[in-house]
Amino acid sequence: MKVAVLGAGAFGTAMAVTLARTGAAIGLWTREPDHAEAMRRERMNARRLPGVNLPETVSVSAEISDFLGASIMLVAVPMQQMAGFLASVGAALDGRTLVACAKGIDLITGRGPTALLAEACPSATPAVLTGPSFAGDIARGLPTALTLACADEPTGAMLQDALSTPALRLYRTTDTLGAELGGALKNVIAIAAGVVIGAGLGDSARAALMTRGFAEMNRLAQALGARAETLSGLSGLGDLVLTCTSLQSRNFRFGHALGAGEGFDPAITVEGAATAKAAARLAADRGIDMPVATMVAALVDGRISVEAAMSALLSRPLKKE
Repeated sequence: MKVAVLGAGAFGTAMAVTLARTGAAIGLWTREPDHAEAMRRERMNARRLPGVNLPETVSVSAEISDFLGASIMLVAVPMQQMAGFLASVGAALDGRTLVACAKGIDLITGRGPTALLAEACPSATPAVLTGPSFAGDIARGLPTALTLACADEPTGAMLQDALSTPALRLYRTTDTLGAELGGALKNVIAIAAGVVIGAGLGDSARAALMTRGFAEMNRLAQALGARAETLSGLSGLGDLVLTCTSLQSRNFRFGHALGAGEGFDPAITVEGAATAKAAARLAADRGIDMPVATMVAALVDGRISVEAAMSALLSRPLKKE
């Protein structure tokens, strides 16, 4: 079964590498012809995943038409670029099994990746791959477990078998909404956790922030129709723990820079920044209390200082656990 990865960021490249190590022929698409040429020449994605060699069974191209023979396509473009990407190539991808690898909520529509895939490719079968992972760990073959969510049970079982490797274990669910929201919302909490540590507030404060943030994640996800047990699994709690405790997380690093009053490279994708704004909007529309997400959205927009945000959170009324 042929697999193509659409998007040569760190995660997309890592998935291409780990799948190719099983002996499979994997296609890797990048939108930039010069990037494709550099990867073919160097056998490495020096821009996004330096130090990791591309197996010879990974073919790289800037032409999606080169990979239309694949029956499974991992869509690994950033969440805020996905709608535009699908508007341009959705018709060509229709009818295939599409696995979203983006984490976030579209800022314009308020929808997740599988909803965008279903709209652009109505004959395709959408799924989502998400959970606690860093691209470097996957690429190096370190043990990793992810959630594979697909509403169609037989397709989900097929994908679980096709995309699992000796070091990459996939756990299956039909709750695509819960898996998506866990992966999206934990990025918002990771930014807040980074702010806490960057501002020097300590690990105890981070633990409290993570716990209350997880409660927020559950409130919104369940209100939108997700299952609580999904949020308690790899795609929610597992990913939350990882991204709130490691500087490998771009969202945590971004928050850390905010808390420390330092600059941050604008070229680095921080999905949680847009997701915070989308989540705060969804929560406000439904009357759901999400103080952490609301504060992160205000911080990202520059509408509030770190000191004022922390003061506002700490002065909230005391309540039951």
